[in-house]
Amino acid sequence: MKINFQALKSIYFHEMDRFRRTLTQSLLSPVLTTSLYFIVFGSVIGGYVEKIDGINYGSYIVPGLLMLTLLTQSISNTSFGIFFPKFNGTIYEILAAPISTFEVVLAFVGAGATKTLIVSIVIFITSLFFVDVQVKYPLLMIFLLILVAFTFALFGFLIGLMSSDFEQMSIIPTLFITPMVFLGGSLYSLDMLPPFWQTITYFNPVVYLINGLRFSFYGVSDFNIWISIGTMFSFLIVCVTIVIILLKKGYNIKS
Repeated sequence: MKINFQALKSIYFHEMDRFRRTLTQSLLSPVLTTSLYFIVFGSVIGGYVEKIDGINYGSYIVPGLLMLTLLTQSISNTSFGIFFPKFNGTIYEILAAPISTFEVVLAFVGAGATKTLIVSIVIFITSLFFVDVQVKYPLLMIFLLILVAFTFALFGFLIGLMSSDFEQMSIIPTLFITPMVFLGGSLYSLDMLPPFWQTITYFNPVVYLINGLRFSFYGVSDFNIWISIGTMFSFLIVCVTIVIILLKKGYNIKS
């Protein structure tokens, strides 16, 4: 399959240029939010919490906060990226251009994932000012960050594709993703929960993502690392399949 790199680059850099124009807002808000988490949880509450798996509490929550940023930013960046052309009618210019479905998805998802990874790097650097962070498996960490960023950017593309207004676009990130992160062991270990709630938590897919990233940092996890990686790839395949089917049918775009 021959890829139209010129069209792909045009969409990609257009999305990145929009990120550049709102750079202060895009970076300042996550940094302030993360700093508040470290001040409240890491410094204040962390002083009353014993070490978890031999790790200082402030350091222990870094992967969870990083995952929160990854999921929310990936979804919001890409969902807005595809929804806005639908909203102002410029999506028809993309549909009329000699560019395939695969190239459209790759350009929007690639730009969304890139923006998310930039924000994640800034968040990681910010955490170094508050706590001692050690990365035991740096290559695994980079792999997981890229995998999660692209997977949930694709999920965000799917949300933006299916949404008819801004309210619908914000439902899943606000009512589902954020609560799942907080209830997925981002700020605590599953061993701290009663047996019943531990069992309930196993049905939360975000738990496996957070534990996978935490393993790359400190070598500790409530699950085998391959379960985390397998969960991500399974979700990625599901998202790819649904997005391609909807785009080929022109769902919520051509009709």
